[in-house]
Amino acid sequence: VGVRTVLSTTGGSFLSQTNRGDVFIRIAPHLERTINLERCLDALKRGELGQMLAGNYTQRDVMLEVRRRLSRIPHVRCSVRNSPSFNIGGGNFEIDFSILGPNLEALAAYGEELRTRAIALGGIVDADTTLRLEQPELRTIIDRERASDLGVDVQDIAGALRTMVGGDDRVTRFRDRDLGEDYDVELRLEPSDRDAAARLGELFVPAHGGANLVRLDSVAHFEAAKSPSRVDRMDRQRQVSLRASVAPGYALADRLAALREASAAMNMPPTYTTRISGRGRELERTFTEFLWAFSLSLVLMYVILASQFESLVHPLTILLSLPLSVPFALLSLHLSENTLNLYSALGILVLFGVVKKNSILQIDHTNQLRERGMERAAAILNANRDRLRPILMTTLALVAGMLPLALGSGPGAEERRAVAVVVIGGQLLSLFLTLIVTPVAYSYFDDLGRLFRRAKR
Repeated sequence: VGVRTVLSTTGGSFLSQTNRGDVFIRIAPHLERTINLERCLDALKRGELGQMLAGNYTQRDVMLEVRRRLSRIPHVRCSVRNSPSFNIGGGNFEIDFSILGPNLEALAAYGEELRTRAIALGGIVDADTTLRLEQPELRTIIDRERASDLGVDVQDIAGALRTMVGGDDRVTRFRDRDLGEDYDVELRLEPSDRDAAARLGELFVPAHGGANLVRLDSVAHFEAAKSPSRVDRMDRQRQVSLRASVAPGYALADRLAALREASAAMNMPPTYTTRISGRGRELERTFTEFLWAFSLSLVLMYVILASQFESLVHPLTILLSLPLSVPFALLSLHLSENTLNLYSALGILVLFGVVKKNSILQIDHTNQLRERGMERAAAILNANRDRLRPILMTTLALVAGMLPLALGSGPGAEERRAVAVVVIGGQLLSLFLTLIVTPVAYSYFDDLGRLFRRAKR
């Protein structure tokens, strides 16, 4: 329902994997499958109010339905992902958990064990590994002692197999004298001869520098085996990556922590280490940088406020309103079913500037009234009364300005909505609390400042 374009490819990846297929699906535009103003007005014009609420679905609903149907097919590993808005490197995977080590067989076993544990943890879907020993191959086992006794060089054995099985695109040149054209001469066995190990054993290889010929099965035998179709490396180490998505209702950071515990419970040798890549690495780096930005913003705000008020105490009173707004911002995210991501983190920084502004209005006017000779208690009450109107006006103006962003629709509206939800919810819910806490904190910090000045004298 609502699917507009389907593009499928099989074995067309850059690795040419024959057992892999990709399907790109484009669903109906955002305005046709969600409730929005344009659709409401169109339904009112036609008098079909019931159609306004019918047939609404999100992209996540389509992804869940595709995942549910593909899960019915046995031995098929599917991964349903959204096309990324921007490329951050590391592929479009929410979870990219890597195990690094020296042995491919051990890495494949550890990867499958971690995949089984990840599915049992819950909250992780579309789990798959990048290293699978499924590529069939025929290995040549050379009897080196017998080859030495017969005078057969190992390099000659490798050259014969490489030419006859793999083929040589140009062993010589053929010139057609009638046409005056040169052609490359290719050499390779017929498919019926190179696909059977018994037929390969009938090849002859030179011995004693080419003086004699020896059959290949006299100095070597063949064994069927399986190997990986590709070997990924990171920091010059072989790796296997567990790639998956996070189920609705779970957080990426929480699932990464659960995977770390699951990998630690596997008791791998010290030569095998784990590492997080992709979005998980960007999340951890963004969180660390956000903490630095938050800390530096507090320091910068304190320095500016201290120079403006010429006091070391009053900036603390103003900055006290910032931690009070964080719980309300997180509560607004929870009530609106949004997540704490890069956009909502930026919204929290915007919220800090708005909440701080209200406290500045209160404290600045209180200090002005006290400089005119008014007592502290009366100055606090008058300042709150005088500044209540501009605080409410600026707050309502900000909320009104954020409403189009919160109620807007279209591609990417869900990501932009997080900024507006944080600012609107955090500002409205923390407004009345800061109006009460700021005057009370002002009186306490003022008493504390008096004690310090008295002790200094």
